[in-house]
Amino acid sequence: MKRQFRRLSASLAGLVLCALLAPVLTASAAAPSDVPAGFWAEEDIRRCVEQGYFYLEGGSLFGVGKEMTRAEFVVVLCRFFGWKPTIPPRVVYEDVSDDAWYAGAVEIAYREGAITDQNGGFRPDDLITRSEAASMLVRALGYGTIAGLVQDFPHPFQDVRANSGYISMVYGLGLMDGTSVTVFSPNDTITREHAAVILMRLYDKIHSGGGSRTGLISSAEDLPGLKGYESVSISAARLVYNGAPQISPSLEDEELEEIRDLARTSGARQLLHVSGGPYQLREGGAGEMADVLLEAVKNGKYDGLTLEISGLTTTPQRKELTAVVEAVRQGLGEKLLYIIVEAPAWKGTISGYDYAALGEAADRVILRVSSPAGSSAGGTPTSPPEPLEEVYYALSRMRGLVDAGKLSLMVSASGTAWEDDEAAEPLTGTEIQKLLEDPDTRTYYSGRYASAYSQLESPRSTLTVWYLNGPAIQERVRLARLFGVEQLCLSELSGVMAETAEAMP
Repeated sequence: MKRQFRRLSASLAGLVLCALLAPVLTASAAAPSDVPAGFWAEEDIRRCVEQGYFYLEGGSLFGVGKEMTRAEFVVVLCRFFGWKPTIPPRVVYEDVSDDAWYAGAVEIAYREGAITDQNGGFRPDDLITRSEAASMLVRALGYGTIAGLVQDFPHPFQDVRANSGYISMVYGLGLMDGTSVTVFSPNDTITREHAAVILMRLYDKIHSGGGSRTGLISSAEDLPGLKGYESVSISAARLVYNGAPQISPSLEDEELEEIRDLARTSGARQLLHVSGGPYQLREGGAGEMADVLLEAVKNGKYDGLTLEISGLTTTPQRKELTAVVEAVRQGLGEKLLYIIVEAPAWKGTISGYDYAALGEAADRVILRVSSPAGSSAGGTPTSPPEPLEEVYYALSRMRGLVDAGKLSLMVSASGTAWEDDEAAEPLTGTEIQKLLEDPDTRTYYSGRYASAYSQLESPRSTLTVWYLNGPAIQERVRLARLFGVEQLCLSELSGVMAETAEAMP
């Protein structure tokens, strides 16, 4: 079946990234008259009113100190996320009448998953607690599944007995603080100014406006312009060991020059990407390997080095890689040093990397998030690339080890493939383009996994391919930004990935 769609030609549709959570700007009629100058939440209140998330009461009052009801908090969430209520609203909860001023917001928040149906009632007039606000916020972001997985993640709050995963997430993402170092006060209520601060923290993380993107290129096939890329890592060499470390070319001279010409035209900095495995790491050989790498960078007149040595599992390997990176750092001078590492995995180990030491030596640490073994949902194999829960786990474990400003998240152009319920050879981005052109291909988007998948049936089998389209990449960009990670690395940069450069947030 793979031969069948390899011969097809097309471009991947729908991979245009849009702005994240774009707010509707409204002009404030007047500054809130009840917010004292220098008030701790003054700036956040002003911005929330200007953005239209909160309306002034009586035309001039914000309502400082006023506790929010569950209905009021849901209305504000809907404004923030840009959810448009249906008119007329449909009743979802038995205690929310269809003519209530908040009915439309409650309905759309339910449809979007921010609130759930518990015992048939919403309790709209009850004051919202800090625990409930945390849960609604995490669910509104689409991370309810992740919250269920992180219930046992450590946090400093000794008074949290329920909703632990949600509270762990809002605290870990920097959206909500405790009322003291060890107390979250989950049953305390939320005031309007507290809600304004929380929303502006989220807004600033998502709309940071900074960041950069780099690409990993292993082929000149189907490679359009590189406009918008800060740098490109060209996979032109690999490490081998034949009595001594050596560099073996992995691209033909003509293809390499084609890639480099394109990079020069775009203005992207060119880094030599060298890959290898644990076999090439020999105890005490860090200096010799560093010399080989430095010579390759110098002879090729590259702007730096991207080093990727995967499959490390032991402490000696970890120490040797760190020694190599530190030696290369010293020899490169002002040139760039990127290191690609396997990210910490939820059910695995941290792959033998000394992340903190690598983060000290390198200009950038690029995390390659693994896809766990596929499972089955309703008879469909599920194996999305860079699953959101794995991205969350990796970034949360990197906190305190590597500065977020040095971290980069790698996203894949390739897709995982299944023939019926058997794992098949992964597809490249170009192959996915061809698959999607087939009129018999059915394409879906899974909100649960924040990933696209397509299926193509033949008389003998069904091919299922999971891959990252525009919305899927956008979700991973957003999650990374919540951790302060602004850099994105697109792997196997060809065709569809390069075409998204200008649209990347």
